[in-house]
Amino acid sequence: MTNATRGYMHKVVPGVHAGLDVISNPVFLVRLPDWKIEYANPAAEALTAASRKVLVQQALTDVFPSIDSLRDLTAGVLLGEVDARRQDILLERPGQESLHVHAVIAALEGSDDTVLLELLPNDQKIRSDREERILDLTAANKELIRNLAHEIKNPLGGIRGAAQLLEFELPERALREYTQVIIKEADRLQTLVDRLLEPHRHPHIVSSVNIHEVLERVRSVVLAEFPNGLRVIRDYDASLPELLGDKEQLIQAVLNIVHNAAQALAEQMRQGSAQIILRTRIARKVTIAKKLHKLALDLHVIDNGPGIPEDIRERIFYPLVSGRDGGSGLGLTLAQTFVQQHEGLIECDSRPGQTDFRILLPLH
Repeated sequence: MTNATRGYMHKVVPGVHAGLDVISNPVFLVRLPDWKIEYANPAAEALTAASRKVLVQQALTDVFPSIDSLRDLTAGVLLGEVDARRQDILLERPGQESLHVHAVIAALEGSDDTVLLELLPNDQKIRSDREERILDLTAANKELIRNLAHEIKNPLGGIRGAAQLLEFELPERALREYTQVIIKEADRLQTLVDRLLEPHRHPHIVSSVNIHEVLERVRSVVLAEFPNGLRVIRDYDASLPELLGDKEQLIQAVLNIVHNAAQALAEQMRQGSAQIILRTRIARKVTIAKKLHKLALDLHVIDNGPGIPEDIRERIFYPLVSGRDGGSGLGLTLAQTFVQQHEGLIECDSRPGQTDFRILLPLH
Protein backbone atom coordinates (compact mmCIF):
# COMPACT_ATOMS: atom_id res chain seq x y z
CA MET A 1 0.00 0.00 0.00
CA THR A 2 1.38 3.41 -0.94
CA ASN A 3 1.58 6.61 1.08
CA ALA A 4 -1.52 7.95 -0.63
CA THR A 5 -3.78 4.96 -0.11
CA ARG A 6 -2.38 4.24 3.36
CA GLY A 7 -3.44 7.70 4.53
CA TYR A 8 -6.95 7.28 3.11
CA MET A 9 -7.56 3.63 3.84
CA HIS A 10 -10.93 4.33 5.44
CA LYS A 11 -11.85 7.40 3.42
CA VAL A 12 -10.05 10.38 1.98
CA VAL A 13 -10.72 13.63 3.82
CA PRO A 14 -11.05 16.85 1.78
CA GLY A 15 -8.58 19.69 2.32
CA VAL A 16 -5.46 17.51 2.32
CA HIS A 17 -3.89 18.92 -0.84
CA ALA A 18 -0.72 19.87 1.03
CA GLY A 19 -0.25 16.22 1.96
CA LEU A 20 -0.93 15.04 -1.57
CA ASP A 21 1.69 17.44 -2.94
CA VAL A 22 4.54 15.48 -1.33
CA ILE A 23 3.47 12.07 -2.65
CA SER A 24 5.94 10.81 -5.25
CA ASN A 25 3.28 9.03 -7.36
CA PRO A 26 0.80 10.93 -9.59
CA VAL A 27 -2.45 11.71 -7.75
CA PHE A 28 -5.64 13.24 -9.19
CA LEU A 29 -8.94 14.24 -7.61
CA VAL A 30 -11.60 13.75 -10.29
CA ARG A 31 -15.32 14.36 -10.43
CA LEU A 32 -17.50 11.75 -12.08
CA PRO A 33 -19.13 10.93 -14.42
CA ASP A 34 -17.28 13.36 -16.70
CA TRP A 35 -13.82 12.69 -15.12
CA LYS A 36 -13.35 16.44 -14.51
CA ILE A 37 -9.96 17.08 -12.89
CA GLU A 38 -10.36 18.95 -9.59
CA TYR A 39 -6.73 18.66 -8.45
CA ALA A 40 -3.37 17.23 -9.62
CA ASN A 41 -0.24 16.90 -7.47
CA PRO A 42 3.30 17.78 -8.74
CA ALA A 43 3.97 14.16 -9.75
CA ALA A 44 0.82 14.25 -11.89
CA GLU A 45 2.03 17.49 -13.48
CA ALA A 46 5.33 15.79 -14.32
CA LEU A 47 3.57 12.75 -15.81
CA THR A 48 1.33 14.86 -18.04
CA ALA A 49 3.94 17.58 -18.78
CA ALA A 50 1.26 20.13 -17.92
CA SER A 51 0.67 22.49 -15.01
CA ARG A 52 -2.10 22.07 -12.48
CA LYS A 53 -3.72 25.24 -13.80
CA VAL A 54 -3.97 23.68 -17.26
CA LEU A 55 -5.08 20.26 -16.01
CA VAL A 56 -8.04 21.46 -13.93
CA GLN A 57 -9.60 22.82 -17.10
CA GLN A 58 -9.69 19.34 -18.66
CA ALA A 59 -11.30 15.96 -18.26
CA LEU A 60 -8.90 13.18 -17.30
CA THR A 61 -10.20 11.11 -20.21
CA ASP A 62 -8.87 13.79 -22.58
CA VAL A 63 -5.42 13.45 -21.03
CA PHE A 64 -5.54 9.63 -20.69
CA PRO A 65 -8.27 8.12 -22.92
CA SER A 66 -7.79 4.63 -21.43
CA ILE A 67 -8.74 5.89 -17.93
CA ASP A 68 -12.39 5.46 -18.87
CA SER A 69 -11.86 1.70 -18.60
CA LEU A 70 -11.84 2.18 -14.80
CA ARG A 71 -15.41 3.49 -14.76
CA ASP A 72 -16.82 0.19 -13.47
CA LEU A 73 -14.48 0.35 -10.47
CA THR A 74 -15.79 3.73 -9.37
CA ALA A 75 -19.37 2.62 -8.74
CA GLY A 76 -18.69 0.68 -5.56
CA VAL A 77 -16.37 3.41 -4.26
CA LEU A 78 -18.92 6.20 -4.78
CA LEU A 79 -21.70 4.12 -3.18
CA GLY A 80 -19.55 3.50 -0.12
CA GLU A 81 -19.51 -0.27 -0.63
CA VAL A 82 -15.69 -0.30 -0.63
CA ASP A 83 -13.09 2.28 0.40
CA ALA A 84 -10.77 1.66 -2.55
CA ARG A 85 -10.52 -0.33 -5.76
CA ARG A 86 -7.44 -1.06 -7.85
CA GLN A 87 -6.52 -2.39 -11.28
CA ASP A 88 -3.55 -2.65 -13.65
CA ILE A 89 -4.11 -0.73 -16.89
CA LEU A 90 -2.19 0.43 -19.94
CA LEU A 91 -2.17 4.21 -19.66
CA GLU A 92 -2.43 5.67 -23.16
CA ARG A 93 -0.82 9.10 -23.62
CA PRO A 94 -1.54 10.82 -26.97
CA GLY A 95 1.74 11.60 -28.72
CA GLN A 96 3.78 9.72 -26.11
CA GLU A 97 4.60 6.15 -25.17
CA SER A 98 1.94 4.25 -23.20
CA LEU A 99 2.69 3.24 -19.61
CA HIS A 100 1.71 0.17 -17.59
CA VAL A 101 0.39 1.47 -14.26
CA HIS A 102 -1.39 0.20 -11.17
CA ALA A 103 -4.41 2.49 -10.62
CA VAL A 104 -5.92 2.95 -7.13
CA ILE A 105 -9.31 4.65 -6.75
CA ALA A 106 -10.30 5.80 -3.23
CA ALA A 107 -13.41 7.49 -1.86
CA LEU A 108 -13.64 11.07 -0.56
CA GLU A 109 -15.46 11.67 2.71
CA GLY A 110 -18.63 13.69 2.20
CA SER A 111 -18.57 13.50 -1.60
CA ASP A 112 -20.76 11.33 -3.79
CA ASP A 113 -19.18 12.30 -7.12
CA THR A 114 -15.44 12.83 -6.52
CA VAL A 115 -12.73 10.20 -6.09
CA LEU A 116 -8.97 10.11 -5.59
CA LEU A 117 -6.98 8.36 -8.30
CA GLU A 118 -3.36 7.36 -7.71
CA LEU A 119 -1.18 5.93 -10.50
CA LEU A 120 1.73 3.68 -9.56
CA PRO A 121 4.14 2.95 -12.45
CA ASN A 122 4.64 -0.82 -12.69
CA ASP A 123 8.12 -0.22 -14.12
CA GLN A 124 9.29 1.86 -11.14
CA LYS A 125 11.45 -0.92 -9.69
CA ILE A 126 12.65 -1.96 -13.14
CA ARG A 127 13.76 1.62 -13.82
CA SER A 128 15.53 1.84 -10.45
CA ASP A 129 17.39 -1.43 -11.06
CA ARG A 130 18.33 -0.35 -14.59
CA GLU A 131 19.61 3.02 -13.33
CA GLU A 132 21.75 1.29 -10.71
CA ARG A 133 23.21 -1.03 -13.36
CA ILE A 134 24.03 1.94 -15.59
CA LEU A 135 25.79 3.77 -12.74
CA ASP A 136 27.81 0.68 -11.76
CA LEU A 137 28.65 -0.03 -15.38
CA THR A 138 29.79 3.53 -16.03
CA ALA A 139 32.04 3.53 -12.97
CA ALA A 140 33.62 0.22 -14.03
CA ASN A 141 33.98 1.42 -17.62
CA LYS A 142 35.73 4.61 -16.55
CA GLU A 143 38.33 2.68 -14.55
CA LEU A 144 38.85 0.12 -17.32
CA ILE A 145 39.11 2.76 -20.04
CA ARG A 146 41.55 4.91 -18.07
CA ASN A 147 43.88 1.98 -17.36
CA LEU A 148 43.63 0.66 -20.91
CA ALA A 149 44.23 4.09 -22.45
CA HIS A 150 47.38 4.64 -20.40
CA GLU A 151 48.68 1.17 -21.28
CA ILE A 152 48.19 1.92 -25.00
CA LYS A 153 49.48 5.50 -24.92
CA ASN A 154 53.00 4.76 -23.70
CA PRO A 155 54.08 2.14 -26.30
CA LEU A 156 52.20 4.03 -29.02
CA GLY A 157 54.59 6.97 -28.77
CA GLY A 158 57.53 4.59 -29.08
CA ILE A 159 56.06 2.91 -32.16
CA ARG A 160 55.51 6.26 -33.89
CA GLY A 161 58.97 7.51 -33.02
CA ALA A 162 60.62 4.30 -34.26
CA ALA A 163 58.69 4.54 -37.54
CA GLN A 164 59.89 8.13 -38.06
CA LEU A 165 63.54 7.15 -37.44
CA LEU A 166 63.17 4.18 -39.77
CA GLU A 167 61.77 6.46 -42.46
CA PHE A 168 64.90 8.63 -42.37
CA GLU A 169 67.13 5.57 -42.78
CA LEU A 170 65.27 3.96 -45.69
CA PRO A 171 67.08 4.44 -49.01
CA GLU A 172 64.07 3.86 -51.21
CA ARG A 173 61.21 6.37 -51.23
CA ALA A 174 58.70 3.61 -52.13
CA LEU A 175 59.41 1.89 -48.82
CA ARG A 176 58.50 5.07 -46.95
CA GLU A 177 54.85 4.46 -47.83
CA TYR A 178 54.87 1.66 -45.26
CA THR A 179 56.34 3.84 -42.53
CA GLN A 180 53.72 6.47 -43.32
CA VAL A 181 51.02 3.84 -42.78
CA ILE A 182 52.50 3.08 -39.36
CA ILE A 183 52.71 6.79 -38.45
CA LYS A 184 49.17 7.60 -39.62
CA GLU A 185 47.68 4.59 -37.82
CA ALA A 186 49.60 5.52 -34.66
CA ASP A 187 48.18 9.05 -34.89
CA ARG A 188 44.67 7.64 -35.35
CA LEU A 189 45.07 5.46 -32.27
CA GLN A 190 46.48 8.43 -30.35
CA THR A 191 43.34 10.42 -31.18
CA LEU A 192 41.19 7.50 -29.99
CA VAL A 193 43.14 7.26 -26.72
CA ASP A 194 42.76 11.00 -26.15
CA ARG A 195 39.00 10.65 -26.59
CA LEU A 196 38.97 7.77 -24.11
CA LEU A 197 40.76 9.89 -21.53
CA GLU A 198 38.70 13.05 -22.18
CA PRO A 199 35.82 12.23 -19.77
CA HIS A 200 38.26 12.18 -16.86
CA ARG A 201 38.76 15.92 -17.17
CA HIS A 202 37.01 17.49 -14.20
CA PRO A 203 34.03 19.54 -15.45
CA HIS A 204 33.93 23.28 -14.76
CA ILE A 205 30.54 23.38 -13.05
CA VAL A 206 30.87 26.99 -11.98
CA SER A 207 28.59 28.95 -14.26
CA SER A 208 24.90 29.11 -15.13
CA VAL A 209 24.00 27.41 -18.39
CA ASN A 210 20.89 28.02 -20.46
CA ILE A 211 20.03 24.58 -21.80
CA HIS A 212 18.26 26.09 -24.81
CA GLU A 213 21.48 27.84 -25.85
CA VAL A 214 23.15 24.42 -25.68
CA LEU A 215 20.40 22.89 -27.83
CA GLU A 216 20.51 25.71 -30.38
CA ARG A 217 24.25 25.22 -30.76
CA VAL A 218 23.78 21.49 -31.28
CA ARG A 219 20.91 22.09 -33.70
CA SER A 220 22.97 24.45 -35.87
CA VAL A 221 25.93 22.03 -36.00
CA VAL A 222 23.79 19.04 -36.99
CA LEU A 223 21.79 20.94 -39.61
CA ALA A 224 25.03 22.22 -41.13
CA GLU A 225 26.27 18.63 -41.49
CA PHE A 226 22.90 17.24 -42.67
CA PRO A 227 21.33 20.11 -44.64
CA ASN A 228 19.01 17.97 -46.79
CA GLY A 229 15.99 15.98 -45.66
CA LEU A 230 16.38 16.49 -41.87
CA ARG A 231 14.06 18.50 -39.64
CA VAL A 232 15.12 19.32 -36.08
CA ILE A 233 12.00 20.38 -34.20
CA ARG A 234 12.14 22.54 -31.08
CA ASP A 235 9.69 21.74 -28.29
CA TYR A 236 11.04 23.92 -25.49
CA ASP A 237 9.65 24.94 -22.11
CA ALA A 238 10.75 28.57 -22.07
CA SER A 239 10.17 28.84 -18.30
CA LEU A 240 13.04 26.48 -17.46
CA PRO A 241 15.62 27.98 -15.08
CA GLU A 242 19.31 27.92 -15.86
CA LEU A 243 21.43 25.12 -14.43
CA LEU A 244 24.94 25.01 -13.05
CA GLY A 245 27.20 23.14 -15.41
CA ASP A 246 30.08 22.89 -17.82
CA LYS A 247 28.59 24.29 -21.03
CA GLU A 248 31.12 22.66 -23.36
CA GLN A 249 30.64 19.22 -21.83
CA LEU A 250 26.86 19.54 -22.04
CA ILE A 251 27.10 20.61 -25.69
CA GLN A 252 29.31 17.61 -26.43
CA ALA A 253 27.00 15.19 -24.59
CA VAL A 254 23.85 16.35 -26.41
CA LEU A 255 25.70 16.62 -29.74
CA ASN A 256 26.87 13.00 -29.48
CA ILE A 257 23.27 11.83 -29.02
CA VAL A 258 21.78 14.06 -31.75
CA HIS A 259 24.58 13.22 -34.18
CA ASN A 260 23.99 9.50 -33.63
CA ALA A 261 20.28 10.03 -34.25
CA ALA A 262 20.96 11.93 -37.49
CA GLN A 263 23.27 9.20 -38.77
CA ALA A 264 20.58 6.59 -38.07
CA LEU A 265 18.09 8.54 -40.21
CA ALA A 266 19.82 8.02 -43.56
CA GLU A 267 16.86 6.20 -45.14
CA GLN A 268 14.35 8.73 -43.78
CA MET A 269 16.48 11.59 -45.17
CA ARG A 270 16.31 10.06 -48.63
CA GLN A 271 12.52 9.98 -48.26
CA GLY A 272 12.42 13.51 -46.87
CA SER A 273 10.79 12.38 -43.60
CA ALA A 274 13.73 12.44 -41.16
CA GLN A 275 12.83 14.17 -37.91
CA ILE A 276 14.52 14.83 -34.57
CA ILE A 277 12.62 16.45 -31.71
CA LEU A 278 14.44 18.38 -28.96
CA ARG A 279 12.03 18.58 -26.01
CA THR A 280 12.61 20.23 -22.61
CA ARG A 281 10.40 19.99 -19.55
CA ILE A 282 10.58 20.30 -15.77
CA ALA A 283 10.54 17.07 -13.75
CA ARG A 284 9.61 17.21 -10.07
CA LYS A 285 10.77 14.95 -7.25
CA VAL A 286 13.19 12.93 -9.37
CA THR A 287 15.46 10.28 -7.88
CA ILE A 288 18.87 9.96 -9.56
CA ALA A 289 21.53 7.67 -8.11
CA LYS A 290 19.33 7.16 -5.02
CA LYS A 291 19.27 10.91 -4.36
CA LEU A 292 15.97 12.80 -4.46
CA HIS A 293 16.01 16.09 -6.36
CA LYS A 294 13.18 18.58 -5.98
CA LEU A 295 13.50 19.77 -9.59
CA ALA A 296 15.30 18.39 -12.62
CA LEU A 297 15.68 19.20 -16.29
CA ASP A 298 13.88 16.55 -18.37
CA LEU A 299 15.45 16.69 -21.84
CA HIS A 300 14.40 14.34 -24.66
CA VAL A 301 16.06 13.70 -28.02
CA ILE A 302 13.50 11.79 -30.10
CA ASP A 303 14.02 10.53 -33.64
CA ASN A 304 11.77 8.62 -36.03
CA GLY A 305 14.47 6.26 -37.27
CA PRO A 306 14.56 2.46 -37.40
CA GLY A 307 15.42 2.10 -33.71
CA ILE A 308 18.47 0.64 -32.01
CA PRO A 309 19.18 -2.99 -33.02
CA GLU A 310 17.76 -5.29 -30.36
CA ASP A 311 21.01 -7.23 -29.92
CA ILE A 312 22.85 -4.11 -28.67
CA ARG A 313 19.95 -2.22 -27.08
CA GLU A 314 21.03 -3.09 -23.53
CA ARG A 315 24.70 -2.35 -24.25
CA ILE A 316 24.59 0.98 -26.07
CA PHE A 317 26.40 2.82 -23.25
CA TYR A 318 29.25 0.28 -23.25
CA PRO A 319 32.47 1.59 -24.83
CA LEU A 320 33.24 0.44 -28.38
CA VAL A 321 29.66 -0.82 -28.97
CA SER A 322 28.16 0.65 -32.12
CA GLY A 323 25.22 -0.19 -34.36
CA ARG A 324 26.80 1.57 -37.34
CA ASP A 325 29.61 0.38 -39.60
CA GLY A 326 32.67 2.50 -38.95
CA GLY A 327 31.33 3.87 -35.65
CA SER A 328 33.79 4.22 -32.78
CA GLY A 329 31.22 3.24 -30.15
CA LEU A 330 32.39 6.07 -27.87
CA GLY A 331 29.78 8.79 -28.43
CA LEU A 332 27.14 7.51 -26.00
CA THR A 333 29.75 6.37 -23.48
CA LEU A 334 31.20 9.89 -23.36
CA ALA A 335 27.73 11.46 -23.24
CA GLN A 336 26.73 9.30 -20.27
CA THR A 337 29.97 10.14 -18.46
CA PHE A 338 29.61 13.89 -19.04
CA VAL A 339 26.00 13.85 -17.80
CA GLN A 340 26.86 11.77 -14.74
CA GLN A 341 29.58 14.29 -13.86
CA HIS A 342 26.67 16.75 -13.58
CA GLU A 343 24.88 14.30 -11.21
CA GLY A 344 22.52 13.37 -14.03
CA LEU A 345 21.63 10.30 -16.04
CA ILE A 346 20.79 9.30 -19.62
CA GLU A 347 18.11 6.69 -20.33
CA CYS A 348 16.99 5.27 -23.64
CA ASP A 349 13.76 3.76 -24.93
CA SER A 350 13.85 2.51 -28.50
CA ARG A 351 11.55 0.73 -30.89
CA PRO A 352 11.15 0.81 -34.69
CA GLY A 353 9.95 4.27 -35.65
CA GLN A 354 10.96 6.02 -32.44
CA THR A 355 14.07 6.26 -30.29
CA ASP A 356 13.88 8.48 -27.22
CA PHE A 357 17.01 9.46 -25.29
CA ARG A 358 16.08 11.09 -21.99
CA ILE A 359 18.60 13.24 -20.12
CA LEU A 360 17.84 14.06 -16.48
CA LEU A 361 19.89 16.85 -14.87
CA PRO A 362 19.19 18.17 -11.37
CA LEU A 363 18.35 21.87 -11.04
CA HIS A 364 19.88 23.15 -7.81
